[in-house]
Amino acid sequence: MTTWDTAEGGDLRGPLDLTKAATAVLDARDVVLGWSPRAEELLGYPAEEVLGTPLHRLLAVPARLDGAGPLGGDGGPDGRGEDIDLRHRDGHPVRVAVTRSFLSPSPRGPVSVLLAARVTEVREWEIHQAMLRALLDQSPIGLTVYGTDLRVRWANATCKRELAGPPENYVGCGPDELVPGGQIIAGSSAGNLRELVQGVLETGAPVVELHYRGRPPEDPAHDRIWSYSYYRLLGPGGEPLGVCEESYDITERYRAQQRLQLLVRAGEHIGTTLDLYRTAEELAEVAVPQFAEAAFVDLFPDVLEGGESGSSAPRSRPLVRVASRAAPGAGEAVTVLPETPVGRHPRYPGESPQARSLAAGGPVLEPAPDEEPGGPAAVLRTLAVPVRARGAAMGVVTFLRGDRHDPFDSDELALADELVRRTAVSVDNAWRYATEHTAALTLQRSLLPRSLPPQTAVETAYRYLPADSRVGVGGDWFDVIPLSGTRVGLVVGDVVGHGLRAAATMGRLRTTVRALAQLDLAPDELLSRLDDLVTQTDEERALVDPGPEPAPDDAALGVTCLYAVYDPVSQRCVLARAGHPLPAVVGADGGVAFPELPAGPPLGTGGLPFESAEIELPEGSLLALFTDGLVEARDLDVGEGLYRLRDVLSGHRRGLEELCDRVLGVLPSGSTTDDAALLLVRTRALNSDQVAAWEIAADPAAVSDVRTEVGGRLHDWGLDELEFGTELVVSELVTNAIRYAGGPIHLRLIRDRTLICEVSDTGHTSPHLRHAESEDEGGRGLFLVAQLTQRWGTRYTSAGKVIWAEQPLPPKP
Repeated sequence: MTTWDTAEGGDLRGPLDLTKAATAVLDARDVVLGWSPRAEELLGYPAEEVLGTPLHRLLAVPARLDGAGPLGGDGGPDGRGEDIDLRHRDGHPVRVAVTRSFLSPSPRGPVSVLLAARVTEVREWEIHQAMLRALLDQSPIGLTVYGTDLRVRWANATCKRELAGPPENYVGCGPDELVPGGQIIAGSSAGNLRELVQGVLETGAPVVELHYRGRPPEDPAHDRIWSYSYYRLLGPGGEPLGVCEESYDITERYRAQQRLQLLVRAGEHIGTTLDLYRTAEELAEVAVPQFAEAAFVDLFPDVLEGGESGSSAPRSRPLVRVASRAAPGAGEAVTVLPETPVGRHPRYPGESPQARSLAAGGPVLEPAPDEEPGGPAAVLRTLAVPVRARGAAMGVVTFLRGDRHDPFDSDELALADELVRRTAVSVDNAWRYATEHTAALTLQRSLLPRSLPPQTAVETAYRYLPADSRVGVGGDWFDVIPLSGTRVGLVVGDVVGHGLRAAATMGRLRTTVRALAQLDLAPDELLSRLDDLVTQTDEERALVDPGPEPAPDDAALGVTCLYAVYDPVSQRCVLARAGHPLPAVVGADGGVAFPELPAGPPLGTGGLPFESAEIELPEGSLLALFTDGLVEARDLDVGEGLYRLRDVLSGHRRGLEELCDRVLGVLPSGSTTDDAALLLVRTRALNSDQVAAWEIAADPAAVSDVRTEVGGRLHDWGLDELEFGTELVVSELVTNAIRYAGGPIHLRLIRDRTLICEVSDTGHTSPHLRHAESEDEGGRGLFLVAQLTQRWGTRYTSAGKVIWAEQPLPPKP
């Protein structure tokens, strides 16, 4: 058996070895008796020139060799004398290291042998020897030599320290017996070390940087990581002698790399969505099993619901389990824990690590490092870390380890805190998104029509598709507005952007359009006033915030809008648009057209004035109003989108709901990033027996005749109950037209859901309701009209104005 101690002494002298050094045999007077070929090579003197010559003549600096000079003894502890300069045959000095060995005294024969070698060669050899001694005795790298039987034959001092015992305890052990229970974790696919070392011995292929985990005999409670490298040892004839193993403890480096990799993985996988549950699951997936055997994530309910977090004391608020994960091979101490399903409320007593962590606002470890129990008993180690953002507690994360893993150390506490901190940022982002989304959804649902009321003039159906179907919030809108005279206003608009700001802008514009529509404005005038309002609002914002940073543009700037008014009596439709796509019109024959309308600029951008266009829509015509998100996307050209829409609308005889579904079957494109709105309108017409019209001469005497004809028509309609009030309304309105406006004057009665009375004249002055004094002779006409009718108003036309009044129909018996 080879000794475990390193070789020492001077039997192997390198360049000063008798077989390698320049040799001179000297007598008692230092006269050269023998001269080796290596000496001739070193100094250039052949033997015949040196033999019989005193050695001091070869010194570069003459000196006595009487035992007191540089060659006067056996040298120091290393067997060497001093370094001296000898004279070469050609005259130049040669610096050499020498050593002298004395033989038994003889008056005539040899007395000593002098060995010499160049100083540079000796120094190189000495450095090499020092390196070998350090490698064997001082190097942190462990060296172990296995014989061809794969048993330990030798190990250096580092291995002795790590194996913690005398050599006889380990010599003869196999590769897997030095650290029982260890395992290869990286660098090889071999099942165990014996199989790997056998492969190196047979093939000669080295193995470098194999990572091995185990618990050494001197510290059986903690895992250590080593880096192993193996290479084959060969004899002088190339025959295998064994395998050398280099080992280095990389536990701290490995753990630091694992922590860094865990943080990198956390950055890549945590917070990929704005879903709170998914974010919590991502944290658990990153942590298990690399960091812990199990992980639970619990959040407060108001965080999940998008409410205000941190509104009450943390320990008094219930938590909701949002993610849970355990490693398949978790230890017994972990698997016996009661499981709280996702969505349920876990119970944490006041002294639990979770409750203490929330109260303290920092990590809590149980048991503490100085309370770790000894022995083989199963131990559950709990690390609770609060989820905090912007100073508010949002929940707590629990990491668990059993006895199969090392306890959490201080570096891992910092790592857990960093993992949860990154998760908290993502949770806070998701919570703020949920809060904004909830507000935007509530706002939008309160502003968009949940259902369209039935109209006499049209039949309608609609679809609304936000760009993100999960979000459900966008800036597009549509509306159907009942107007006077059974007419109906149709509007569709597109706000730039998504989310709360777009929804708020949409609500503001929709409300404004409704208010302007009640003024019975023509479509072009309505868009002009809407454009003025948007421009004025933006100018006011600039005045309020004149700082160096420009205020963000109003989301209403650049909004597109289309407004149309359809009259079921004339069966004509007047339209105007502000940068909006053209509507589609389907005639009774199924032909689909996109009528050319004047293209006004988007709202707030200025430029050309808005213009209206009038088209005829016979009864049964189909009108499709939509936003550009329906027919245009990154992978869908607008021409192709319109072609698909045209193809579906050609089946116009289908029900409107079915047509809407068919449109959504081919539009919009799956890659669209814009909201889409679709409003389908099928026109109706009033029957001729529902409308009665008269032209009246501008003569007060004609009022009586008109009253008589109105009474007759009401009788024909079965509305005798309304005869008195209607005759009075007609009398007042016609009289005012004759007195203040002049002819021609027209009267029209419409029997629809209400009884509508309209008087038109050429005047452009709107009458005003006022309270007449007791002594006034007039001024009570409109007051009487207001009292007798449900509502009344004025609308202007190109020829003048129309004053209208509506009365509810009496209930049917």
